[in-house]
Amino acid sequence: MAKRKGKRSTVRATLPVRKEGVSKGPIKITLYDFNEETFEEREIKAAKECLEYKGRPTVTWVNVDGVEDHEAVEAICKCFGIHPLTIEDIVHIGQRPKVDDYGQYLYIVVKMIYQFGDTREIVSEQVSIILGMTWVLSFQERIGADVFDPVRDRLRKGKGLLRKKKADFLAYTLIDAIVDNYFLILEDMGNKLESLDEELVTNPTEQTMHTIHNLMRDLIFLQKTLWPLRGVAEHMGKGTSKFDQETSLYIKDLTDHTVQALDTIDTYMALLSSMMDTYVSSLSHKMTDVLKVLTIITTIFTPATFIASVYGMNFQVNMPEIHNPWGYALSWLAMGGSILLMLIWFKRKKWF
Repeated sequence: MAKRKGKRSTVRATLPVRKEGVSKGPIKITLYDFNEETFEEREIKAAKECLEYKGRPTVTWVNVDGVEDHEAVEAICKCFGIHPLTIEDIVHIGQRPKVDDYGQYLYIVVKMIYQFGDTREIVSEQVSIILGMTWVLSFQERIGADVFDPVRDRLRKGKGLLRKKKADFLAYTLIDAIVDNYFLILEDMGNKLESLDEELVTNPTEQTMHTIHNLMRDLIFLQKTLWPLRGVAEHMGKGTSKFDQETSLYIKDLTDHTVQALDTIDTYMALLSSMMDTYVSSLSHKMTDVLKVLTIITTIFTPATFIASVYGMNFQVNMPEIHNPWGYALSWLAMGGSILLMLIWFKRKKWF
């Protein structure tokens, strides 16, 4: 379920509570400079080291992990002539996904989600991507966890078109990697839904309902994140001076993928709503079965209760059975016989 066309499947995982705005640890700056023939990867200690790459004909990607050190972020941005308003948006996380055209560069904000740690916790963080003519800057909230490893691997090994293209294609590839990961998480949810469906049929419990509510909450969160991302992709696909015609075609495909992901979310939400109804119906059916059993038991013992109550009255009346030496045994015979007749009747009616 929820597979993007042409993409490989992912490993099944659970989806615990998500977090937003995670930003921990010192800042880390990694620089990638490449073209079709050459590739360089290095860790930057000072922002001024980026200056020598700014005017090169090669494509330069500066990836910054962590935005807590505002001075370091500002120093890097000043090397590439970034406007103070853009810098403010980078360091103040929680921005809505958007695209701002500053003339000399394009500023793009997207939400990146991924599963982190042994608990497979869903983490959401803001990623700021700045596209210049020959360079790309990316700013992330967290160190050591993102969805860009496939992009780095393609750069190092020279796979695909990435090292043959310009900076605009690199910016597209980074956003595409973010969207791809939405599909991976949606596929995990699809696997979870399949397990829930089997559980609802076999043995639904209170925990089943909790799981349904958690999944519904996660889907609403993904939907709220993807809607503005779809707008970002549509805006970029309409054409801008920062993207050449060939890259614009890839961006239109990216828009289709965001629409596909939103359709998948709608489908899953409908399935979860149906599961909620099934769970309530299952509880109602169980309650009906309990009431049916209690009703049968009550009905079976009603004649015996009537006989016992009649002969339990404390009145001096003409009841020959009371003084009969076989009265006690006859009362048990009458009560047992009535119970047996009721059981035979219910069995023939197939009420149990």
